[in-house]
Amino acid sequence: MAVPFSRFREADGLVFAAGQIHINEKLELVGETTEEKVHQCMKNVEKILSEAGLELSDVVNTTIYLTDMSDYPALNEVYGTYFSAPYPARTAVCVKELPLGASIEIAVVAAKKS
Repeated sequence: MAVPFSRFREADGLVFAAGQIHINEKLELVGETTEEKVHQCMKNVEKILSEAGLELSDVVNTTIYLTDMSDYPALNEVYGTYFSAPYPARTAVCVKELPLGASIEIAVVAAKKS
């Protein structure tokens, strides 16, 4: 059975990327620390953006899902190294669970340049 979602979709010049958790190419959760997990999530986001012909500087919005809001300060430190002004709009949400037992998921929306 096919997985019922796309890694990304484009609509009206915007690219909506599926949320990325801290998994590697073997679909195994990686990262012991929050910082390592965020780096892996962002690496996965960058890969999807690249497939769409985009990069992090094209991101206009991010949604971050955390299973433990106490991870937010460490997440914020690492996340901030991936973006520069003008920063994407961002929402952070604490959730009970994430796929595969992940503790962090990051979804982005990027805009194609005209």
